Amino acid sequence: MGHRRSILALALTLAPLAAWAAETGAETTASVPDQTCLDCHSDHSLTMAKGRREVSLFADPAIIAKSAHAALKCVDCHEGFDPAAIPHKKTIGPVDCAGCHDDIGAKHAFHRRLGLTPIPAGADTACADCHGTHAVTASNSPDFPFVRARQTEACGRCHRSARDEFAASAHGKAFGAADAPSCLVCHTKPIVGAVRGVPEISVKLAQAALCESCHVDKPAVANQALRGTHFVASFDQSVHGAALHRGNAKAANCVDCHGAHEMNRAMAASARMGKLLAAETCAKCHASVASAYQSSVHAAALRRGSLDSPTCTDCHGEHDIRAHTDPTSPVYASNLARQVCATCHASVALTKRYGLTSNSFQTFSDSYHGLAEREGSLTVANCASCHSAHAIKSALDPTSSVNKANLVRTCGQCHPGANTRFTEGSVHVSLYAPDGKDGNSPILHLIATLYVILIVVVVGGMFLHNALDFLKKIRRKLAIQKGTIEEEHVAHRLYLRMTVSERLQHGTLVISFMILVVTGFMLHFPDAWWVAAIRRASSPLFELRGLIHRIAGAVMIAGAIWHVCYLGFTKSGRSLFRDLLPRARDLTDPFKVLKYNIGLAPDKPRFGRFSYIEKAEYWALVWGTILMGITGAILWFDNISMGRLTKLGFDISHAVHFYEAILATLAIIVWHLYFVIFNPDIYPVNLAWLTGRMSEREMLEEHPAELERLKAAEAKPEDPPPAPGK
Repeated sequence: MGHRRSILALALTLAPLAAWAAETGAETTASVPDQTCLDCHSDHSLTMAKGRREVSLFADPAIIAKSAHAALKCVDCHEGFDPAAIPHKKTIGPVDCAGCHDDIGAKHAFHRRLGLTPIPAGADTACADCHGTHAVTASNSPDFPFVRARQTEACGRCHRSARDEFAASAHGKAFGAADAPSCLVCHTKPIVGAVRGVPEISVKLAQAALCESCHVDKPAVANQALRGTHFVASFDQSVHGAALHRGNAKAANCVDCHGAHEMNRAMAASARMGKLLAAETCAKCHASVASAYQSSVHAAALRRGSLDSPTCTDCHGEHDIRAHTDPTSPVYASNLARQVCATCHASVALTKRYGLTSNSFQTFSDSYHGLAEREGSLTVANCASCHSAHAIKSALDPTSSVNKANLVRTCGQCHPGANTRFTEGSVHVSLYAPDGKDGNSPILHLIATLYVILIVVVVGGMFLHNALDFLKKIRRKLAIQKGTIEEEHVAHRLYLRMTVSERLQHGTLVISFMILVVTGFMLHFPDAWWVAAIRRASSPLFELRGLIHRIAGAVMIAGAIWHVCYLGFTKSGRSLFRDLLPRARDLTDPFKVLKYNIGLAPDKPRFGRFSYIEKAEYWALVWGTILMGITGAILWFDNISMGRLTKLGFDISHAVHFYEAILATLAIIVWHLYFVIFNPDIYPVNLAWLTGRMSEREMLEEHPAELERLKAAEAKPEDPPPAPGK
């Protein structure tokens, strides 16, 4: 009934209009005055049926007068209407705004279909849905529905989920700030693809550029990042950014990781790149890797709520993610242990909090693998080689690569022929854990402790012995200069001290020993300052130091064999060996020298060809050569030695080799170099190692008993020649 009344009223009202139209048939629709339309459409009760809905036909003159279209006539928008007919038009469609607004597509880039010709029908192309029908306001008017303050709600009338996500996002929470983005700040740019779900490289690059326009180019925004502008700007150099710039539309950009509207700071619980959700986000592209990670102890700890446990971004970085083959990447083979694993496993606070081994990184760093990794080796095993890169599990887990039952297979990846003996001994060993706690070896600690005591006692004793000797000889020289002591006059004669063969053997030993010392400590301390200087001066020398060390070791062993043959098969060698054999007086002479040096005895012992000084050094050299040769061979042929001597036997050999090297080096510096260079009686150098001879004065000071023997031998008459016929 209401609908019939509306139509009847409209018919009665339009009757005069129809008569008027008949009288002025020559006039067009454009000449119809607005008041003629408003005579009917200003009635609040005027409606029509549209399907099952009753639609109001009311037009408020006051609203029209205030609108942006106040200067237009009704028929300027409602074209093709017959004022005499009811309805005025057979098919009443939407008003064609494009008739006046010819740049509608460019100004409404966020509704891309408005740029098509013809404009298709739909909610995204219906101007009235956003701007209204008669209450159209100018874009510069405070009442414009899309001013910044009202944009979120205005757009949200259609885009409800986007509105809600934006409101909860970091952008939505900062919306009151001048630099915070609104809907139109972003969506007026070409950041939406033509087909939903299909990546377009131009769109993805535009999205990244849009994010960087604030988070890099605007200091007020960029400086809010804890790590500064570079934190976001580094994305372009990342593996993802580089792939995008190469044209790979599948590479991740800002939206893929952080979301389109729901982006949030990583510390927010709902953040897609936060601790709890980062792995799930990365899994969209890296499904197999994420699956392996989800089986790890790290993922399990995160699921239990331990936010200290690492996720993808803790190891790979956030924006500056590099390929694992990139030397600047934290997960590069030579960087992984120090830059990734050590950040947690070398942390005293974290290891104590979770009951983890506190010295895992240190024991790895000091191991063969760690030393090679520190020198930059890309083939030596690192943390991921044994524990795996993502599926890191407890050693107690039967599926773990470091479970006791799986170690042979794990070690066999690098050590062909590995057997169960490889697993006998701790992988992470320390020389400083006396009780074997955390898998460390008390045997190694005992060896290290004994060697430290030995080094301190032996080298300290040598230093004290030589210091007293030096002071005594300096006082004696001063007394000679003052004339309080008359120096004994000696003839100018030279005596044979070393044969040519002995000098060649000594030269071989000196050269090989010096090379072994330098290259050996270069291997053990690859990042020491002096090693770094050598590396800068000669990179090939640094890279080849392991090979050079082994060659020098082989030369020293060859020299030792030569020396043994010399001792056994030559007359001078046998004489040398007899004179170097320890005597009973070698135990008492050191105490007699001590009494002389501190002034408790008027004279020092008269030494023969070799004193306890040379004998101690010689037999220490023999012992050290044998020990270093054996342990060096064990370290050289690691696969064979671990397969027969166990991993523990290998580690014992490594400890002995290292500490013996320190002892030998310090002994040579403190003991040998003093007596052949810094000894006041022969300074600046004893030339016997070059010329093979010593002067009579040097013999008188160092070997007076040998000098007497030589002179007595010279004075002894030779046997007369046999008589003829006898």
